[in-house]
Amino acid sequence: MSFVQFALRRLLEMAATLLGASFVIFGAMYLAPGDPASFLLSGRSASPAALAAINHQYHLDDPFVVRYLRWLGQVLQGDFGRSIEYRTDVSKLLADRLPSTLLLVAMALVLVVVAGLALGWIGAVRGGAIDSTILVSTTIAVGTPSFVAAILLQGLFSVRLGWFPTGGTGHGFGDMARHLTLPAIALALYLIGMLARVTRAAMLEQLGSEHVAVARSRGVPERQVIWRHVFRNALGTVLTTGGLIVSTLIICTVLVESAFSIGGIGQLLELATTTKDFPTVQAISLLIVGLFMTVNLLVDLVFPLVDPTVALGARRSTA
Repeated sequence: MSFVQFALRRLLEMAATLLGASFVIFGAMYLAPGDPASFLLSGRSASPAALAAINHQYHLDDPFVVRYLRWLGQVLQGDFGRSIEYRTDVSKLLADRLPSTLLLVAMALVLVVVAGLALGWIGAVRGGAIDSTILVSTTIAVGTPSFVAAILLQGLFSVRLGWFPTGGTGHGFGDMARHLTLPAIALALYLIGMLARVTRAAMLEQLGSEHVAVARSRGVPERQVIWRHVFRNALGTVLTTGGLIVSTLIICTVLVESAFSIGGIGQLLELATTTKDFPTVQAISLLIVGLFMTVNLLVDLVFPLVDPTVALGARRSTA
Protein backbone atom coordinates (compact mmCIF):
# COMPACT_ATOMS: atom_id res chain seq x y z
CA MET A 1 0.00 0.00 0.00
CA SER A 2 1.40 3.38 -1.01
CA PHE A 3 1.44 6.37 1.34
CA VAL A 4 -1.25 8.14 -0.73
CA GLN A 5 -3.54 5.10 -0.60
CA PHE A 6 -2.97 4.82 3.14
CA ALA A 7 -3.76 8.53 3.66
CA LEU A 8 -6.96 8.29 1.58
CA ARG A 9 -8.07 5.20 3.50
CA ARG A 10 -7.48 6.92 6.81
CA LEU A 11 -9.41 10.00 5.63
CA LEU A 12 -12.37 7.81 4.65
CA GLU A 13 -12.21 6.01 8.00
CA MET A 14 -12.10 9.36 9.78
CA ALA A 15 -15.15 10.63 7.84
CA ALA A 16 -17.11 7.44 8.63
CA THR A 17 -16.17 7.62 12.32
CA LEU A 18 -17.12 11.30 12.49
CA LEU A 19 -20.49 10.46 10.96
CA GLY A 20 -21.06 7.75 13.58
CA ALA A 21 -19.91 10.09 16.35
CA SER A 22 -22.28 12.81 15.15
CA PHE A 23 -25.21 10.37 15.41
CA VAL A 24 -24.21 9.31 18.93
CA ILE A 25 -23.70 12.92 20.07
CA PHE A 26 -27.03 14.05 18.63
CA GLY A 27 -28.89 11.05 20.07
CA ALA A 28 -27.25 11.27 23.50
CA MET A 29 -28.56 14.80 23.99
CA TYR A 30 -32.15 13.59 23.58
CA LEU A 31 -31.66 10.66 25.94
CA ALA A 32 -30.62 13.02 28.74
CA PRO A 33 -33.29 13.94 31.33
CA GLY A 34 -35.19 17.18 30.70
CA ASP A 35 -35.84 18.88 27.39
CA PRO A 36 -35.12 22.24 25.72
CA ALA A 37 -38.77 23.26 25.85
CA SER A 38 -38.78 23.08 29.66
CA PHE A 39 -35.66 25.26 29.81
CA LEU A 40 -37.14 27.81 27.39
CA LEU A 41 -40.18 28.12 29.62
CA SER A 42 -37.85 28.72 32.64
CA GLY A 43 -40.08 26.68 34.94
CA ARG A 44 -43.22 28.64 33.99
CA SER A 45 -46.37 26.79 33.08
CA ALA A 46 -47.52 27.07 29.50
CA SER A 47 -50.66 26.24 27.65
CA PRO A 48 -50.58 23.25 25.29
CA ALA A 49 -50.77 25.70 22.37
CA ALA A 50 -47.73 27.66 23.60
CA LEU A 51 -45.78 24.45 24.21
CA ALA A 52 -46.68 23.21 20.74
CA ALA A 53 -45.51 26.51 19.25
CA ILE A 54 -42.12 26.21 20.98
CA ASN A 55 -41.70 22.61 19.86
CA HIS A 56 -42.60 23.61 16.30
CA GLN A 57 -40.23 26.61 16.32
CA TYR A 58 -37.26 24.45 17.40
CA HIS A 59 -38.43 21.41 15.35
CA LEU A 60 -38.74 19.40 18.56
CA ASP A 61 -41.93 17.76 17.29
CA ASP A 62 -40.26 16.28 14.21
CA PRO A 63 -39.21 12.60 14.12
CA PHE A 64 -35.73 11.93 15.51
CA VAL A 65 -34.22 10.93 12.15
CA VAL A 66 -35.58 14.08 10.49
CA ARG A 67 -34.09 16.26 13.23
CA TYR A 68 -30.75 14.47 12.97
CA LEU A 69 -30.53 14.78 9.18
CA ARG A 70 -31.52 18.47 9.32
CA TRP A 71 -28.90 19.15 12.01
CA LEU A 72 -26.22 17.19 10.10
CA GLY A 73 -26.97 19.10 6.90
CA GLN A 74 -26.61 22.42 8.75
CA VAL A 75 -23.35 21.31 10.42
CA LEU A 76 -21.87 20.39 7.03
CA GLN A 77 -22.57 23.98 5.98
CA GLY A 78 -20.90 25.38 9.12
CA ASP A 79 -24.20 26.15 10.86
CA PHE A 80 -24.35 24.64 14.36
CA GLY A 81 -27.77 26.09 15.11
CA ARG A 82 -28.86 28.73 17.60
CA SER A 83 -27.97 28.63 21.28
CA ILE A 84 -31.00 28.20 23.51
CA GLU A 85 -29.22 29.86 26.47
CA TYR A 86 -27.54 32.81 24.71
CA ARG A 87 -30.09 33.33 21.91
CA THR A 88 -27.32 33.66 19.32
CA ASP A 89 -25.63 31.49 16.71
CA VAL A 90 -23.47 28.72 18.20
CA SER A 91 -20.81 29.35 15.56
CA LYS A 92 -20.48 32.94 16.86
CA LEU A 93 -20.13 31.68 20.44
CA LEU A 94 -17.39 29.27 19.34
CA ALA A 95 -15.58 31.98 17.36
CA ASP A 96 -15.62 34.32 20.39
CA ARG A 97 -14.34 31.74 22.87
CA LEU A 98 -12.13 29.50 20.77
CA PRO A 99 -9.01 31.79 20.68
CA SER A 100 -8.47 31.76 24.46
CA THR A 101 -8.97 27.99 24.63
CA LEU A 102 -6.64 27.35 21.69
CA LEU A 103 -3.96 29.59 23.23
CA LEU A 104 -4.35 27.80 26.58
CA VAL A 105 -4.12 24.36 24.95
CA ALA A 106 -1.14 25.46 22.81
CA MET A 107 0.76 26.77 25.86
CA ALA A 108 0.01 23.60 27.81
CA LEU A 109 1.00 21.44 24.83
CA VAL A 110 4.38 23.18 24.55
CA LEU A 111 4.98 22.57 28.27
CA VAL A 112 3.97 18.92 27.93
CA VAL A 113 6.19 18.23 24.92
CA VAL A 114 9.27 20.11 26.16
CA ALA A 115 9.15 19.04 29.83
CA GLY A 116 7.80 15.53 29.18
CA LEU A 117 10.41 14.61 26.59
CA ALA A 118 13.24 16.26 28.54
CA LEU A 119 12.40 14.54 31.83
CA GLY A 120 11.96 11.17 30.12
CA TRP A 121 15.26 11.59 28.25
CA ILE A 122 17.20 12.66 31.36
CA GLY A 123 15.73 9.89 33.51
CA ALA A 124 16.56 7.16 31.00
CA VAL A 125 20.07 8.41 30.15
CA ARG A 126 21.31 9.60 33.54
CA GLY A 127 19.74 6.96 35.80
CA GLY A 128 20.60 6.81 39.52
CA ALA A 129 19.32 9.44 41.93
CA ILE A 130 18.27 11.78 39.13
CA ASP A 131 16.10 9.06 37.58
CA SER A 132 14.58 8.26 40.98
CA THR A 133 13.79 11.94 41.59
CA ILE A 134 12.14 12.23 38.17
CA LEU A 135 10.14 9.05 38.76
CA VAL A 136 8.83 10.35 42.10
CA SER A 137 8.06 13.79 40.63
CA THR A 138 6.23 12.38 37.61
CA THR A 139 4.28 9.96 39.85
CA ILE A 140 3.08 12.92 41.93
CA ALA A 141 2.24 14.86 38.74
CA VAL A 142 0.23 11.96 37.30
CA GLY A 143 -1.63 11.55 40.58
CA THR A 144 -2.58 15.23 40.84
CA PRO A 145 -5.91 16.10 39.14
CA SER A 146 -5.94 19.29 37.08
CA PHE A 147 -8.47 21.05 39.34
CA VAL A 148 -6.34 20.32 42.43
CA ALA A 149 -3.24 21.67 40.66
CA ALA A 150 -5.26 24.74 39.63
CA ILE A 151 -6.27 25.46 43.23
CA LEU A 152 -2.71 24.97 44.55
CA LEU A 153 -1.12 27.15 41.86
CA GLN A 154 -3.76 29.83 42.25
CA GLY A 155 -3.36 29.91 46.04
CA LEU A 156 0.46 30.11 45.94
CA PHE A 157 1.34 32.22 42.91
CA SER A 158 -1.77 34.41 42.65
CA VAL A 159 -3.12 34.91 46.16
CA ARG A 160 0.03 34.59 48.30
CA LEU A 161 2.80 35.84 45.97
CA GLY A 162 0.69 37.95 43.58
CA TRP A 163 2.79 37.02 40.56
CA PHE A 164 -0.13 36.10 38.31
CA PRO A 165 -3.81 37.11 38.05
CA THR A 166 -6.28 34.93 39.93
CA GLY A 167 -8.46 34.56 36.84
CA GLY A 168 -9.75 36.03 33.61
CA THR A 169 -8.40 35.99 30.09
CA GLY A 170 -6.76 39.39 29.66
CA HIS A 171 -6.51 41.59 26.58
CA GLY A 172 -3.87 41.35 23.87
CA PHE A 173 -1.49 38.47 23.31
CA GLY A 174 1.01 39.34 26.07
CA ASP A 175 -1.65 39.92 28.70
CA MET A 176 -3.51 36.77 27.64
CA ALA A 177 -0.29 34.74 27.89
CA ARG A 178 0.27 36.09 31.44
CA HIS A 179 -3.30 35.27 32.46
CA LEU A 180 -3.06 31.78 30.96
CA THR A 181 0.36 30.80 32.40
CA LEU A 182 -0.95 29.22 35.61
CA PRO A 183 -3.92 27.53 33.88
CA ALA A 184 -1.52 26.08 31.28
CA ILE A 185 0.74 24.67 34.01
CA ALA A 186 -2.25 23.21 35.85
CA LEU A 187 -3.46 21.69 32.60
CA ALA A 188 -0.05 20.30 31.64
CA LEU A 189 1.18 18.76 34.92
CA TYR A 190 -0.61 15.42 34.59
CA LEU A 191 0.40 14.98 30.95
CA ILE A 192 4.02 16.00 31.61
CA GLY A 193 4.23 13.14 34.09
CA MET A 194 2.58 10.72 31.69
CA LEU A 195 4.72 11.67 28.67
CA ALA A 196 7.93 11.60 30.74
CA ARG A 197 7.18 8.06 31.91
CA VAL A 198 6.31 6.88 28.37
CA THR A 199 9.48 8.49 26.97
CA ARG A 200 11.65 7.03 29.73
CA ALA A 201 10.25 3.51 29.26
CA ALA A 202 10.63 3.64 25.47
CA MET A 203 14.22 4.91 25.69
CA LEU A 204 15.18 2.30 28.30
CA GLU A 205 13.82 -0.38 25.96
CA GLN A 206 15.95 0.97 23.13
CA LEU A 207 19.03 1.31 25.37
CA GLY A 208 18.88 -2.41 26.07
CA SER A 209 18.45 -3.40 22.43
CA GLU A 210 21.03 -5.19 20.30
CA HIS A 211 21.48 -2.43 17.69
CA VAL A 212 22.51 0.03 20.41
CA ALA A 213 25.11 -2.42 21.72
CA VAL A 214 26.42 -2.89 18.17
CA ALA A 215 26.63 0.88 17.62
CA ARG A 216 28.60 1.30 20.85
CA SER A 217 30.92 -1.58 20.00
CA ARG A 218 31.72 0.16 16.70
CA GLY A 219 32.80 3.28 18.55
CA VAL A 220 29.86 5.50 17.64
CA PRO A 221 29.95 8.53 19.98
CA GLU A 222 27.49 8.18 22.88
CA ARG A 223 25.68 11.38 21.93
CA GLN A 224 24.94 9.98 18.44
CA VAL A 225 23.90 6.64 19.91
CA ILE A 226 21.38 8.33 22.19
CA TRP A 227 20.02 10.63 19.47
CA ARG A 228 20.00 8.37 16.40
CA HIS A 229 19.57 4.89 17.83
CA VAL A 230 17.67 5.47 21.05
CA PHE A 231 15.58 8.66 20.97
CA ARG A 232 14.54 8.47 17.29
CA ASN A 233 13.45 4.84 17.66
CA ALA A 234 11.64 5.62 20.91
CA LEU A 235 9.86 8.59 19.30
CA GLY A 236 7.46 6.25 17.48
CA THR A 237 6.10 4.98 20.79
CA VAL A 238 5.89 8.51 22.16
CA LEU A 239 3.94 9.69 19.11
CA THR A 240 1.19 7.16 19.77
CA THR A 241 0.24 9.17 22.85
CA GLY A 242 -0.29 12.33 20.75
CA GLY A 243 -4.03 11.88 20.28
CA LEU A 244 -4.53 11.01 23.94
CA ILE A 245 -2.56 14.07 25.07
CA VAL A 246 -4.49 16.54 22.92
CA SER A 247 -7.90 15.09 23.76
CA THR A 248 -7.05 15.08 27.49
CA LEU A 249 -5.91 18.70 27.27
CA ILE A 250 -9.17 19.77 25.64
CA ILE A 251 -11.36 17.81 28.05
CA CYS A 252 -9.50 19.07 31.13
CA THR A 253 -9.95 22.68 30.00
CA VAL A 254 -13.50 22.39 31.37
CA LEU A 255 -12.12 22.14 34.91
CA VAL A 256 -9.22 24.55 34.53
CA GLU A 257 -11.22 27.26 32.74
CA SER A 258 -13.85 27.11 35.47
CA ALA A 259 -11.21 27.33 38.23
CA PHE A 260 -9.57 30.40 36.63
CA SER A 261 -12.79 31.98 35.26
CA ILE A 262 -11.55 31.79 31.68
CA GLY A 263 -14.30 32.38 29.15
CA GLY A 264 -13.28 29.61 26.78
CA ILE A 265 -14.81 26.55 25.16
CA GLY A 266 -14.46 24.43 28.30
CA GLN A 267 -16.40 26.88 30.47
CA LEU A 268 -18.98 27.26 27.69
CA LEU A 269 -19.43 23.48 27.58
CA GLU A 270 -19.97 23.34 31.36
CA LEU A 271 -22.60 26.10 31.26
CA ALA A 272 -24.31 24.63 28.20
CA THR A 273 -24.52 21.20 29.84
CA THR A 274 -26.14 22.53 33.02
CA THR A 275 -28.69 24.60 31.06
CA LYS A 276 -29.61 21.91 28.52
CA ASP A 277 -28.32 24.11 25.71
CA PHE A 278 -28.33 21.20 23.28
CA PRO A 279 -27.05 22.94 20.12
CA THR A 280 -24.00 24.29 21.99
CA VAL A 281 -23.19 20.97 23.68
CA GLN A 282 -23.52 19.11 20.38
CA ALA A 283 -21.26 21.57 18.56
CA ILE A 284 -18.51 21.49 21.21
CA SER A 285 -18.68 17.70 21.54
CA LEU A 286 -18.36 17.29 17.79
CA LEU A 287 -15.48 19.78 17.77
CA ILE A 288 -13.61 17.80 20.44
CA VAL A 289 -14.15 14.52 18.59
CA GLY A 290 -12.98 16.13 15.35
CA LEU A 291 -9.81 17.52 16.97
CA PHE A 292 -9.05 14.16 18.58
CA MET A 293 -9.46 12.32 15.26
CA THR A 294 -7.43 14.92 13.37
CA VAL A 295 -4.51 14.52 15.78
CA ASN A 296 -4.73 10.73 15.48
CA LEU A 297 -4.74 11.02 11.69
CA LEU A 298 -1.63 13.22 11.78
CA VAL A 299 0.09 10.75 14.12
CA ASP A 300 -0.75 7.87 11.77
CA LEU A 301 0.66 9.81 8.81
CA VAL A 302 3.82 10.95 10.60
CA PHE A 303 4.51 7.61 12.31
CA PRO A 304 5.92 5.78 9.23
CA LEU A 305 8.08 8.82 8.43
CA VAL A 306 9.64 8.76 11.91
CA ASP A 307 10.19 5.00 11.88
CA PRO A 308 10.42 3.66 8.27
CA THR A 309 10.71 0.08 9.56
CA VAL A 310 7.07 0.16 10.70
CA ALA A 311 4.44 -0.79 8.13
CA LEU A 312 1.79 1.80 7.20
CA GLY A 313 -1.08 1.70 9.68
CA ALA A 314 0.86 -0.22 12.31
CA ARG A 315 1.59 1.30 15.69
CA ARG A 316 3.64 0.32 18.66
CA SER A 317 1.93 -0.11 21.94
CA THR A 318 2.66 2.47 24.57
CA ALA A 319 4.86 1.40 27.44
